[in-house]
Amino acid sequence: MINRALARNLWLFLGVCTLCSTASSQVLIDVASNVKRDSTKIRFLDELDEKLQAALNDNDLFNYMHDEIISNNDSIVFEKTVETDVLKERLIALNASTPFDIEYNIILEGVIAKYLKRNTTYVEQVMTLSDYYFPMIEATLDKYDIPLEMKYLAIIESSLNPRIKSRMGAAGLWQFMYATGRNYELDVTSYVDERMDPVKSTEAACKYLRVLYDMYGDWNLALAAYNCGPGNVNKAIKRSGGSTNYWELRKYLPRETANYVPAFQATMYIYQYAAAHGYKPGATNYKHIETDTILVKNMVSLEKVAQFVEEDLETLQFLNPSYKLDIIPVIPGKQNFLRLPRQAATTFIMSEEEAYVFADPKGPKPAEPVETEVTALAATSAPSKKSSTQRLEYTVRNGDYLGKIAERYDVGVSEIRAWNNLKGNNLKVGQKLAIHSKNGAVSGSKDAKAPKTYTVKGGDSYWKIARKYGLTIVVIKKLNPQVKDLKPGVKLRLS
Repeated sequence: MINRALARNLWLFLGVCTLCSTASSQVLIDVASNVKRDSTKIRFLDELDEKLQAALNDNDLFNYMHDEIISNNDSIVFEKTVETDVLKERLIALNASTPFDIEYNIILEGVIAKYLKRNTTYVEQVMTLSDYYFPMIEATLDKYDIPLEMKYLAIIESSLNPRIKSRMGAAGLWQFMYATGRNYELDVTSYVDERMDPVKSTEAACKYLRVLYDMYGDWNLALAAYNCGPGNVNKAIKRSGGSTNYWELRKYLPRETANYVPAFQATMYIYQYAAAHGYKPGATNYKHIETDTILVKNMVSLEKVAQFVEEDLETLQFLNPSYKLDIIPVIPGKQNFLRLPRQAATTFIMSEEEAYVFADPKGPKPAEPVETEVTALAATSAPSKKSSTQRLEYTVRNGDYLGKIAERYDVGVSEIRAWNNLKGNNLKVGQKLAIHSKNGAVSGSKDAKAPKTYTVKGGDSYWKIARKYGLTIVVIKKLNPQVKDLKPGVKLRLS
């Protein structure tokens, strides 16, 4: 199962924290073709770019990356992680295979050296995420005749976490600001943030990148403009005496943009020569092509859909990141889709009427699973061996997410939100959560002892068995790949 806390850590791995454009990017596009002739528009662009740079410079993460990687004066000190001659040969080969202008220089070597010293596990994990996202991104890039290598931009922007939101409000794989997203038909409501929809946001990013390339006829400059806005790139061209070579313009660009293209090219290098540097990424549990979408006819809760189709809530949250409250609304004139693994989609469609009744977020809560006798981690009073409601205080730890905590305490995600006045799914390490546990216990703790095997009884489901013994549906299925139908009498391995 893909760790939903992964991207928060990956944010520090490759995290050049950027905003993809200003809140008035549509205005930039509209005036770009006349920018050289109209001094009033140039002043307007300058003002917009200054506001953007003020926001970018007020970013602690960028300051960290800036100090850690390289500085704008090109005074670079780094420990070699690959011989310079070998690196030069590889960059020549890389340049021959891509329309991006890649050439060896001490700046790029320094960035590559710094990246190669990052935690190997993080690198491999982001490559694992790529296994899911890149095929979809590549298909959209191809549609707009954009080099497929542009997929690495999503790593620079978000570390492939579609639910990431910057302090300045940029969100999604491609880090669109609210106004920019609306200009590219990415809707934002109380329930849905389409900037966090991987498919829709990728379509919008490709449209914007295509516009930027048409301005400059150079992909490196298009990248630079994606980061700091066309106005800053135009000023850098003017200050350089008219050069359109990124490496000659670099010293005239804002400092974060000066590091942006090297970061992009270093990422491209690491992916292309991952095996040579010992990286061994895994594969995702689901390929994008192995999922299906269902046009939602009635409002549904992801938590209840997960129970109905016997999948982990974490899986559905991963596949449907744009639904802020884990609820898919039905709005007249608007189409919202539920993405599921194919088998789960078949289960939903085959019992569609029952599925909508079961998954109605405003309907009754599904029946509780069989209670087990376990020990509470913490409680305001001594735990009872029988069902009782006790208030616990839980401290969020690294790797936690609402679905994981809900499963541990045998409660619903929506209940945790209500008890703690949470508007979304974001949690912070160290945050205190009030939990009203029905069993006064942690169903997923080490104290919940599962037998080595279990014999399926009438009325059992993967969900009931998983909740009973503090496991997850995915774990049970992985332990029992030979089981195709959960019929009474079937023996399941639980450990």
